[in-house]
Amino acid sequence: MSPSLDRASAADLMQFATGDGGAAGHIGAVLVLDAAPGFSVAEARRVLGERIGAVPRLRQRLYRAPPGCGRPYWADDPAFDIDEHLRQVCCPPPGDERALLDLAAVQLGEPMPRSRPLWSATFVTGLAGGGTGLLLLMDHVLADGIAGLAMLGTLVGQVAQTAQARADRFPAPAPRAWELAVDAWRGRLRRAGPTGPGAPRQARGLRRIREGIAELGGVRPPRRRPVTSLNRPVGPRRRLDVVAVDLAAIRGLGHAHGGTVNDVVLAAVAGALRILLAARGEQLGEVTITVPVAARRAASGGELGNQIGIMPVTVPATGDFGARVTRTAEITRERKSRAHGASAALFVPAFLLLARTGLLHWFASHQRVVQTFVTNLRGPEDPLTFGGAAVRAIIPIPSTTGNVTVTFAASSYAGTLRITILSDPARMPDAPALAAALRHELSAPPMAPLL
Repeated sequence: MSPSLDRASAADLMQFATGDGGAAGHIGAVLVLDAAPGFSVAEARRVLGERIGAVPRLRQRLYRAPPGCGRPYWADDPAFDIDEHLRQVCCPPPGDERALLDLAAVQLGEPMPRSRPLWSATFVTGLAGGGTGLLLLMDHVLADGIAGLAMLGTLVGQVAQTAQARADRFPAPAPRAWELAVDAWRGRLRRAGPTGPGAPRQARGLRRIREGIAELGGVRPPRRRPVTSLNRPVGPRRRLDVVAVDLAAIRGLGHAHGGTVNDVVLAAVAGALRILLAARGEQLGEVTITVPVAARRAASGGELGNQIGIMPVTVPATGDFGARVTRTAEITRERKSRAHGASAALFVPAFLLLARTGLLHWFASHQRVVQTFVTNLRGPEDPLTFGGAAVRAIIPIPSTTGNVTVTFAASSYAGTLRITILSDPARMPDAPALAAALRHELSAPPMAPLL
């Protein structure tokens, strides 16, 4: 029996069903590397190629199992060719931050063939100041946010000691049909477990359901939000805008009002959206934001996949900013379950059912429960280097789909918090005004130019 059989999780399958290989399912990051003596893109490509061996999922594909043999499984792609995933482009003039973000947005809209591992890395030359950009994109089916950060640390940080050992075993033999069938039946028997009163597995399952209901906001159906221009079907184009603020200042602001960095970000996003809609002639007193909740606190670069739940929160968008941070903190504390990500046990099967019945696209394009998404990830505190060049900045790239016209991703790195605004430019031509409103909410003066 193969010891390395790796089944796709239900959350992996949900991401696979909601994406189509296009922009809707992509997440990633833009790294800005300082100019350094002796640094070359050719050497950086070689280093990246070596480190791929420490992240097995980057050389794997998702395969469907034969009928009766269980869920799809991850296995090495015997035809893997790293040159199909790496490329080099020159940033259009003037090579500033706007040009880099526009280039990233274009690549974000390019589909990834599902006949090979779903990721790409692009080195961007021609940046103002002589630095180099590194655009890392992956299909959301590969990883959630925490796992994606772990992968980034493996690729950009120190070389994992096991990288060469894993590389020597590539490609591992694919599981045979009888192995898949035996594994599937073992899984079914394990999940069935004891069924008597008080059975431990049954008790854990019921507890998980209760925790998931609490994370989703209780047993009452979610409220439909008023119709606004925030919820319109999105097209294939994307725009990226970034607001950078001092992390210590935001942390201090949160603590002063009984909250966290995440509470400050949520309150600021709500206020910025209110300002945006007011300029459009619309009113917005509160905002319903879906916050992804990781079921794990950490992950290694070799353990990817999706282990997430969701926590919808409705936060105030009007009034004094400090008071809104305090109220947001009260709401998030009340909603957090003891088992982070417990809601996945409820919403993932529901989304899979919608996908199998062909209703998922319709639901995502017509829902009026969620107005935006906000992801907040804690990145490395210490500066990183790659190929001998210092990593000046890490810009997170979230995903969006359905009828959510704008989403946000916040990520800290080396004392700076960067909040990326991902929007559909056809639906949000005033995205620069939204970025200005967000900066105003955070009371943050513009930081020095990134490039």
